[in-house]
Amino acid sequence: MKYLVVTGGVVSGLGKGISISSLGVLLKAHGLRCTSIKVDPYLNIDAGTMSPFEHGEVFVLNDGGECDLDIGNYERFLDITLTRDHNITTGKVYNQVGDGCGSVAARVHNCG
Repeated sequence: MKYLVVTGGVVSGLGKGISISSLGVLLKAHGLRCTSIKVDPYLNIDAGTMSPFEHGEVFVLNDGGECDLDIGNYERFLDITLTRDHNITTGKVYNQVGDGCGSVAARVHNCG
């Protein structure tokens, strides 16, 4: 198994999602199996719990997960079905390690 990591820091709108989706298509054309995992620094559990002014539109997955529109590009370009587990956020990590802070409000008021 090999991994390809694309990072962009806090800069949004550079086309990282489209670029990685396109690269995935090229890799699949050469016979490789591909999937995508998106890691976001949100303190929220998912993009659906954020204000549209903070995040913009969300993409809703078949399992009900709400995530960044890049996940929708990954699904369409790679012809795969992704789940909420393909989108990792800081809020999800906090919940997994047990501090229970899944939203910005909880983080600021209860855990800070």
